[in-house]
Amino acid sequence: MEGKVDAAKGELPEIHGMMAHLWPSFGIGVVTGMRSMTALAALTWAASLGRTRLRGIPAGAEARGLATLAALAEMAGDKMPFAPDRRIVPSLLVRLGVGAVGGAALTRRGVSPGEGALAGMTGAVLGTWLGRAARGGTTHSGSDWARALGEDVLAAGLTVTLIHSMERSGRV
Repeated sequence: MEGKVDAAKGELPEIHGMMAHLWPSFGIGVVTGMRSMTALAALTWAASLGRTRLRGIPAGAEARGLATLAALAEMAGDKMPFAPDRRIVPSLLVRLGVGAVGGAALTRRGVSPGEGALAGMTGAVLGTWLGRAARGGTTHSGSDWARALGEDVLAAGLTVTLIHSMERSGRV
């Protein structure tokens, strides 16, 4: 039948193929929106494994350690009553920047770094607003803390999935 796609044979419509190639870029953006330091840590770990397309991302043990500590500190600090809202302009701009760099770094072959950057920025906006909406207004009660910890677990799990989904030696 003409126009029919057989996924079992690896035949995918063009748009589906593009989305599959942009998944890591969009995903790192979503992580950035939820936990910006977790995204930075993910990029250092991905670079150390040879799974990024950009060469400027630090990949040494010191960079990975520092970025991982920053991610853990952000997760702890995020639960404090004085933590700033992730939607304020400076925070949102940082998230857009990290999402863009991360999206460009994690693009798969056949996708331009510019397309990856746009996907990363889109994911960062989505992660910022959906993460905040899922969290509710504060972290002063037990259920608020549970939602905050759930967001931490989701960000960390998505990060691990992203890094493992990237092909080795994906640099252009």
